[in-house]
Amino acid sequence: MFTSLIWLLLFLKELPCFNLDFLNGSQTIDINNLKYINKEITLIKVAIVGFGLSATVFHIPFVVHSPYFSLIAISTSRLEAVRNSFSGIEVYQQSEQMITESDADLIIITSPNYTHYPLAKLALESGKHVLIEKPMTESSEQALKLTELARQKSLVLSVYHNRRWDGDFLTLQQVIESGKLGDIRVFNSNIDRFRPVVEGRWLEQQGEASGVFYDLGSHLIDQVLHLFGAPQALTANCTILRENSSVTDYFQVMLHYDNMEVVLKSSPFSASPNLRFQLQGEQGNYLKYGLDPQEQQLRDGVALTAPAFGIEPPVNYGIKYLVGPDTEEQQAIKIETLAGCYSEYYAKLALAIKSNAKVPVSALEGARVIKVIELALQSSALGKRVNVDLSEFHSV
Repeated sequence: MFTSLIWLLLFLKELPCFNLDFLNGSQTIDINNLKYINKEITLIKVAIVGFGLSATVFHIPFVVHSPYFSLIAISTSRLEAVRNSFSGIEVYQQSEQMITESDADLIIITSPNYTHYPLAKLALESGKHVLIEKPMTESSEQALKLTELARQKSLVLSVYHNRRWDGDFLTLQQVIESGKLGDIRVFNSNIDRFRPVVEGRWLEQQGEASGVFYDLGSHLIDQVLHLFGAPQALTANCTILRENSSVTDYFQVMLHYDNMEVVLKSSPFSASPNLRFQLQGEQGNYLKYGLDPQEQQLRDGVALTAPAFGIEPPVNYGIKYLVGPDTEEQQAIKIETLAGCYSEYYAKLALAIKSNAKVPVSALEGARVIKVIELALQSSALGKRVNVDLSEFHSV
């Protein structure tokens, strides 16, 4: 009981908006003395597959900063790069060997998408919890098999849809939940970039589950399903626009709900400011430009403890436009963007592993994203609207 309480307090302390000052000075628990608290609990031992951008930018900083985890092993072909960056951890050249031989409790898979299924399957069969970088798998069939295996083994299986913790998305949720815009009728969500030249990264190489739709589209789909649930149908155009590109680099997906339309889009030719979100409701609109700052801050090496981490500059705040019921006069209100906090994902993951709490992004949630991707690609190939049925992703 005491250990579970400590885990709960550690989790609450990690959240950017929660104040635990009332606990300071307690003779039983000093919430600000993490070294003391860590003596009372067993840390979650973590092994990471891969040492590329995903691992070094989106996962390792949170693992090493977190009071819940201990990084013990990494598998990569870049052995010297790991040894030069970390001391006291095991380095493996073969991911399978690390999964089966290391003493890890949690395996984080950041390797190319086609490896997600076999490595996650091996990890679950080896009795280890698993976190898979999005997209979860190449197919929804694979995703459901992993979900069932995790259930049979009573293990945590989660997918890293971290953009649920983007500050702009958290703010968008707040705007919707406030009801100030009335019933939402149209929603546009975009992540556009100016990348007119193919860079040759593995994400841009031909193969299953490659291309921008699996990369960025999986985030946009997850956010919409999280907000509104499953649509009734969809219509999609997933295509290649760049010279020398061999995989999808542009997509536009229309999700058809009862009395609401949602449009998801990404273009590699957008040199202008990114219109990230546009909400159109019966009583007003909300427009948000720019991208959440956390990714760029992580790339730039900004410390997670820096006061500015996850904080968006006022120039990028969204605008809420309201029209009164008895007048056509428009009121424009700037909405401060909430702090982004990818660290909350890891805090919740730790609670799920240690205290059987709700998984922050469940395996079924990751699997349904893959199913929507498959349906969108089918719609694009056939050139027609297709129905969406996600009933098999409610339970396995």
